[in-house]
Amino acid sequence: MTLTSQTETPKQDLSRLLSGGSDAIPLFKVFFDESAVQAAAEVLRCGFIGQGPRVEAFEKDLREWMTSPYILTLNSGTSALHLALRLSGVGPDTEVITTPMTCMATNVPIPANGAKLVWADINPKTGNICPKSVAEKITKKTKAVICVDWGGYPCDLAELKAVTEKHGIKLIEDGAHAFGATYRKQLVGGIADFTCFSLQAIKHVTTVDGGLLVCSNEEDYKRGKLLRWYGIDREGPRTDFRCEEDVLEYGYKFHMNDVTAAIGSAQLKFAKKILGAHRANASYYNERFQSVSGAGRIQLLDYQSDRVSSYWLYTFRVAARTEFMHFMKAKGVVVSQVHARNDQHTVFRDSRASLPGVDEFSVEQVSIPVGWWLTESQRTKIADAVLEYARG
Repeated sequence: MTLTSQTETPKQDLSRLLSGGSDAIPLFKVFFDESAVQAAAEVLRCGFIGQGPRVEAFEKDLREWMTSPYILTLNSGTSALHLALRLSGVGPDTEVITTPMTCMATNVPIPANGAKLVWADINPKTGNICPKSVAEKITKKTKAVICVDWGGYPCDLAELKAVTEKHGIKLIEDGAHAFGATYRKQLVGGIADFTCFSLQAIKHVTTVDGGLLVCSNEEDYKRGKLLRWYGIDREGPRTDFRCEEDVLEYGYKFHMNDVTAAIGSAQLKFAKKILGAHRANASYYNERFQSVSGAGRIQLLDYQSDRVSSYWLYTFRVAARTEFMHFMKAKGVVVSQVHARNDQHTVFRDSRASLPGVDEFSVEQVSIPVGWWLTESQRTKIADAVLEYARG
């Protein structure tokens, strides 16, 4: 299944940034329908471009899509994580357990909230955080656990919830890769205490930039709604429409605006088709690569039948990754690690720990193109190249 964006972006030279260069099959591509362009133009011409009726309409669309009543639109997925930590009681002299196998955006909000970062290990067969490791890292100072759905494959949410509920701490799910993924037939977004999504440029659904915070209860939702706009109650009574009443606690400028919200409502209509295309491409790869996985030079990840990935990434492991990346570059296919382990960065030097699962996964994981933009001939070309490499 292939989707074609009605608005193509200009061809760009990526040769200095990604393997394969500008003529290669891309690893990522922005989906932007003409209806989103028109929706944005309407808002830009109307004279009101801040947070307003389009934000409310987009949140209504999202509530129907996710069947969750407690959705907050924000200016980024990073803001969603920062706000989720604040709502979880994270601050100075507290700890947050997290995974280093993710984008930096997952973990920088932890020190930004004044907390200590504690690394848990991952399952090297999936790239997701290990519940057993999480349980071993909990202390009296632990306030929250952040789990990341690597590539769109949901974490062991039931096991993680059992651990966090036992200790009275919050589970924050970073679902930046996992919009539309399901866990035990339930959409990601209704299981953890907080679920954070990214609507950044190359995600399944983009608003150019933006994010979502899904809360599990009304109390957190109402407080989060205040904190996303400085702590100001935008819906309460006031004598002057430009002047707020009493502000009870400080907040942030994390809100979404009507321009990006209008884009979001238009783009959301294509979410099911986009997800279907990613999954169809992944299914094709799974079938073709099964015969060489483990026995050959590549190893597929261990995905369980009780959850369905959104396949933002199609990741597998390759023992000689650098060699494989050069091979795929020569074939005209862009491949990448996408994210490097965070725990080796200087900014996190005080939190380093022994993480054998991360050691194993991080040196072998690599992703190939799987998205909606692939034609059947491109998909075949990619699979043929991987199989050629795997068979030596």
